[in-house]
Amino acid sequence: MGWTMRTDSTLSPTVDRSESLRHQIYNDLREKLRHGQIGPDDRLIDVKIAKSLGISRMPVREALLQLISEGHLVGTTRGFAIPQLTPQDIRDIFEVRKLLEPRAAASAARDIDAEGLAALREALDRAVAAVANSDVEELVAANVVFRRTWLDANRNRRLAETISRFADQAHIVRDETLMDADTRVIVRDGLAGLYDAFSRRDALAAQDRMAAFIGEAEKSYFHSLEAKVGDSGAGDDEAGSGKS
Repeated sequence: MGWTMRTDSTLSPTVDRSESLRHQIYNDLREKLRHGQIGPDDRLIDVKIAKSLGISRMPVREALLQLISEGHLVGTTRGFAIPQLTPQDIRDIFEVRKLLEPRAAASAARDIDAEGLAALREALDRAVAAVANSDVEELVAANVVFRRTWLDANRNRRLAETISRFADQAHIVRDETLMDADTRVIVRDGLAGLYDAFSRRDALAAQDRMAAFIGEAEKSYFHSLEAKVGDSGAGDDEAGSGKS
């Protein structure tokens, strides 16, 4: 896995460079997690990352520890890795999202400006094209931009960051469901409905459509999980009958 990081030569001399590096590394890793560029089999090792970036180990380790504290990574004997979430973990994350996101979407509908609406429209267009081309990676990227844009319209930054944190933790939902063509259509249509509500600045519609959107994502994930368990059980049955 390659690592890139922006460096800012315009930083004030009074800024703690170690703190700046930590933030840059944190943001870089968070983006990779959002876009699925770090998989369940990947192990992040602070020494290796620091060496590849030509920096000291400390800011890398501090960034990794921050990601652990926020639930994005866990420590293992072989480095840092994304957590293996149980079905109950996923239910808990969805419960938090269903409590927070509809209300935040309503606030965004009232406060979003013309620039934000233009960014939502562009992200929606990308999502539509991605579904037409069966491009899962591009659909993920468009969805990330769409969510980030409406969250940025929220005046309550703590609320926006909390939502972003829990949505990012549910990467397993995205990985499990977006391979299905029907689910990709649901995502496209969900984004279109949300854009319509945001563009009309209809707070109630935004709230209702966000609740429905999250509900569909939850349903799709557990339907996919049940199908996978069913297929596994059928395979076990076939294997067992072959031995008798």
